[in-house]
Parts: sequence; structure tokens; C-alpha cells
Amino acid sequence: MLVSNEGTLYWYPIVLYINSDFSQNRKQTMPIIKKTLLIVDDEPSICLILEHYFGADYKVVVKSNGLEAMQWLEQGNSPDAIVADYDMPVMDGPDFIKQIRASSRHRDVGLIILSGKESTSNKILCLRLGADDYLVKPFNPEELSLRIQNLLNRIRV
Repeated sequence: MLVSNEGTLYWYPIVLYINSDFSQNRKQTMPIIKKTLLIVDDEPSICLILEHYFGADYKVVVKSNGLEAMQWLEQGNSPDAIVADYDMPVMDGPDFIKQIRASSRHRDVGLIILSGKESTSNKILCLRLGADDYLVKPFNPEELSLRIQNLLNRIRV
């Protein structure tokens, strides 16, 4: 700060003290928006494992078949990524992929298929229909997590 005293200028530094708690409190009050992960599988044990594993990092929505998932999506919901089983009642994995990729609203959502069958023809079918990845059960949840993260990073959700 400059102060004048009869033609003489004096310089006085002004020290500002910033309360460090202010910046920390501000961070704590800002809501964390989690990405939404849609799990579509008819096996309750798989759904529970995935819901538990991903629940800390994602808002997890679980549906038991492709038709239920499509109905949820048609209600205006938009997941950031989908993990769906290949073998499901009512609407199986390939039909679910077709429905998702035909939708103008959801066609770009990342989609990973889980299957109990390590059939090359099933993998090729799913990838050809538009699935982004295919993982065989039993699987390591950490591996699935990394595949989801990589997928989300590529599509920049």
C-alpha cells in the first residue's frame, strides 16, 4: 500500500491471510456426481457382486434382463456405461445390443458383455453387433473395472 506524507511516498506491505479451512470446506460442500453404471444380468449373485464392487465409484442400477433395461432407458435414464449378460431371459445379450445400437439416444453408450461361454462365435457376434468389449465369466472385478474405466476414457463421458 502506498501512503503519501508531505510529498514522500511510503510503501507498506499488506499481508492477506487466507483461511485454509475455507478452501477445504468449499471442496467438501461441492457434490460429487457419480457416473451411472447399468448392470443387466439375471443372476442375482453377479448383480450383488457388481453392485457391491462398483457402488463406491458409480451410481449402480441393476436390471434382470434386457427388456427391463430397455424400459428403464426409455423412461429417460442415461447410463454412462452398461455391463450386460449374454444369456438372459426375455431379451438376450445380442438382442439387447441391437436395441441399444438402434437407439439414437443410447447408441454411443459404452457396452460390455459378460458371458459364461468362451465361444469365439459369440464374441464375434457381440462385437459385430456393436458391443465395445466381451468378458468371460468367471471374471476378475478389477479387470472389469479397468475395462470400464478405459471405455469411459475413450468416449470421454
